[in-house]
Amino acid sequence: MIPIARPLLGKEEIDAVTEIMNSGMIAQGPKVEEFELAFSGYTGCEYAVAVNSGTAALHIALLAHGIGKEDEVITSPFTFIATANSILYTGAKPVFSDIEPDTYNIDPEKIQEKITSKTKAIMPVHLYGHPADMKAIMEIAEDHKLVVIEDACQSHGAECLGKKAGSFGTGAFSFYPTKNMTTSEGGIITTNERKIAEKAKIIRAHGSKVRYLHEMLGFNMRMTDIAAAIGLAQLEKLNGFTVARQKNAAVLSAELQGISGVVPPVTKPGCTHVFHQYTIRANRRDELAAFLKEKGIGTGIHYPIPIHKQPYYTELGYRDSLPVSEKAADDVISLPVHPALSGDDMQRIVKETRGFYIND
Repeated sequence: MIPIARPLLGKEEIDAVTEIMNSGMIAQGPKVEEFELAFSGYTGCEYAVAVNSGTAALHIALLAHGIGKEDEVITSPFTFIATANSILYTGAKPVFSDIEPDTYNIDPEKIQEKITSKTKAIMPVHLYGHPADMKAIMEIAEDHKLVVIEDACQSHGAECLGKKAGSFGTGAFSFYPTKNMTTSEGGIITTNERKIAEKAKIIRAHGSKVRYLHEMLGFNMRMTDIAAAIGLAQLEKLNGFTVARQKNAAVLSAELQGISGVVPPVTKPGCTHVFHQYTIRANRRDELAAFLKEKGIGTGIHYPIPIHKQPYYTELGYRDSLPVSEKAADDVISLPVHPALSGDDMQRIVKETRGFYIND
């Protein structure tokens, strides 16, 4: 079976973890600081704060900016539910704005109509590894004095106009095993604001900067040195992983372009797509998924139900009509693109996907 995703872990990660285990310092310690410094340098940010998940990174980033009860945060409905849930955790309200039909990212032209006197932040999602239109989003934020918190959980290394995702506002990344790089579980906040970094560090450690002195309500959301050691090894490999993903994506696009019923992903001018997922629009999407499964090829549907249509959100009273997101949920399917794929794997994926449409 060709899986839709697979973490690539080797001797470097094993040796790094063994070193930490032998040291006796396995909780948050010097390796976390080393990883934070390395990742902030990679993204071009002044500061990075490592935490235990991408969801925690989003949650803490919001809290560090003072987002809370009665506030509204504009975000995308077409993403993993953690994006919106992190807003609810603070007591604020997610306000959903529809997406672009080609990148599946939040549409800047539709953000303006969602802004109210309660709006405090915009949370764009760099979905599938393609950056959102950050030039337009930052201009809107500046005009309305809004915070920008980038959900960069799927976009390690993606760029917009020469700047990396997560470096425009305050960024939040995930290191879940299926992401472009992993720490097994983990996340990180990136920022150029010292006060935001300092507050995030306090929040992740029970509201404490000095042991047993608690300045605010905080959480236990720290990263371990074990996770950070894996992250340092993975960060060294990230550029290579990205090149492999981009090469695999180029093969898929070249072979699938022009097939009736298939729309390959786009890369907008000025953007670098890192292909966390290779996501197409496909006629008879569910039939294609079943067919490829029979042929031993894994696929994924990211995401079959937009957040505003999820049962919990409808219970909260969400009744939005967001047709572009709803149509995407019906059409999209992701094909394997990860760097563990062999040349033979790529040929099988292309052959069977083409065959489903051309030989039908």
